[in-house]
Amino acid sequence: MGRPVDAGPLPFAPFLEGWSLVPDGEPIHTHSSDLLPVYWRGEAAMLKLPREAEERRGGPLMRWWQGEGAARVLAHEEQTGALLLERLTGLRSLVRMVREGQDDEASRVLCEVAARLHLPRAQPLPELAPLERWFRSLEAASRQHGGIFVEAADTARHLLDTPREVGVLHGDLHHENVLDGGERGWLAIDPHSLLGERGFDYANIFCNPDLKTATQPGRLARQSHVVAEAAGLEPGRLLRWILAYAGLSASWWLEDGRYDEAEPVLEVARIAAAELAR
Repeated sequence: MGRPVDAGPLPFAPFLEGWSLVPDGEPIHTHSSDLLPVYWRGEAAMLKLPREAEERRGGPLMRWWQGEGAARVLAHEEQTGALLLERLTGLRSLVRMVREGQDDEASRVLCEVAARLHLPRAQPLPELAPLERWFRSLEAASRQHGGIFVEAADTARHLLDTPREVGVLHGDLHHENVLDGGERGWLAIDPHSLLGERGFDYANIFCNPDLKTATQPGRLARQSHVVAEAAGLEPGRLLRWILAYAGLSASWWLEDGRYDEAEPVLEVARIAAAELAR
């Protein structure tokens, strides 16, 4: 069993008692959630308390996946979105694989996980946000800032108007959201719960694991071929999703006033646009 720690009276205490959890580490606080490593019935788990509506939508989708391609849900409270997940403690890391020269292999792992997440299930779909809603920020940025934002917005509009293979999307699939589940293989966490064309789910790979890597000369071109082959995607359409997504991501940074963060993402958009023009 884990060592008891002072988790504080809130926000974890009601769930520690209600779900009979034993703390096993220090709390982790992100911009959107509070997390605590725990033990549940002798099993290593992670308690997640989302603070944003988008994060709360992730719980029902994680349950819908039933542990196929994603971490298993051990408990879930719909009202608050509180989520108890199996803790993925494998030693492998996709970020480390990239840094050790295994970029191709890491991309293929992400494609394999995406394929499992995209499989249809018999149970009714949970609430999902339409992909079109997300791209409103890019439309606004294109009107305000022009330049590459206009090309990204035009590309997104075309993709959204001509959807292919529409289904459940993770929405934030990248190297830090797919973890080593040991004998269960690589598993996803932290979905954004979207409904749209499956090609979108591969675009964020190209802005990760960090923007220095993402903008290395030749990296996007090579990985677009690797991903297109592994995922069974048309290379040109994948490049369009990369352009659209990078523009969207940059627009979010601008909304937050983080201009220094937006510029490297825009460079990914420019690289994708250049590849499309070749």
